[in-house]
Amino acid sequence: MDVGDFHHEAVFYASDDEYVAGLLPELRAALDADGAVLVAVAEDKAQLLREALGADADRVRFTDMEHLGRNPGRIIPAWRDFLAEPGDGPRLGIGEPAWPGRSADELIECRRHESLLNLAFDGGGSWRLLCPYDMNGLSPEVLADARHSHPHVSVAGVREQSQDYLDSPTVLGWDGPLPEPGAEPAELGFSHKDLPLVRTFVAGLAREAGVEELRVADLVLAVHELATNSLRHATGHGRLRIWREPAALVCEVTDDGHISDPLAGRERVPLGHGGGRGLWLVNQLCDLVQLRSSQAGNVVRLHMSVTAPA
Repeated sequence: MDVGDFHHEAVFYASDDEYVAGLLPELRAALDADGAVLVAVAEDKAQLLREALGADADRVRFTDMEHLGRNPGRIIPAWRDFLAEPGDGPRLGIGEPAWPGRSADELIECRRHESLLNLAFDGGGSWRLLCPYDMNGLSPEVLADARHSHPHVSVAGVREQSQDYLDSPTVLGWDGPLPEPGAEPAELGFSHKDLPLVRTFVAGLAREAGVEELRVADLVLAVHELATNSLRHATGHGRLRIWREPAALVCEVTDDGHISDPLAGRERVPLGHGGGRGLWLVNQLCDLVQLRSSQAGNVVRLHMSVTAPA
């Protein structure tokens, strides 16, 4: 795949020293050229870079990836906003969406996100995005995925083209259907007359599961948006399933429609646009969103963290 002027690189590191050594030269080069830099990493990694930069750290914008990227579906719009800011200098982004301790579902969505970046920014202007990967804390499978989704890689300061890089449709095609729930789900079929029942159904089970009250409203709104999409864009009916996992309540909406745009829900929809805001809103409201679409239909899973033990 021709990735144009977008340089997307996985930076592999095995220690704090390697982390800093792999990123600091790029940071210095961008700042020396009066460029703009956005670093989206966990706070402990941000502190390493601040210390290495010294006084120049004030010229770098830092944001907490554990907040921004808890749902990887929210990350691409943040890079869009960064690139849209005024300024003529080079643009450098550093983003670490896959960190040790992520769940299996989250890491799969990180893999999708990293591959979708190549679709989102191919031919969209010249900028560099470096994605650190912890070789000690992440599994061999996750590290291999990074080589598949990044056209460029670096290890111990040696930068090269990834010999394992695969185009986005190939990587996205690995995921297949989402696995069946690990617990027995509560189910509700719905049609046009049932939207009030959908909202009541979600709210009751969310409170029972221990979802924080303010976030119950978020989850109800997110499911409502998905159900509305099913009624508008599919054949007027759908199915809702809800089940509890150890740390989250999961709501799944399925219908017989088809979403052809792999970036659906990851691009901000302008005000006044005819559609597409529902999936965007869902990504803003939930801790993790998993979307799979094929000729067999749509499946969207929403994960919302819970405070009560399972």
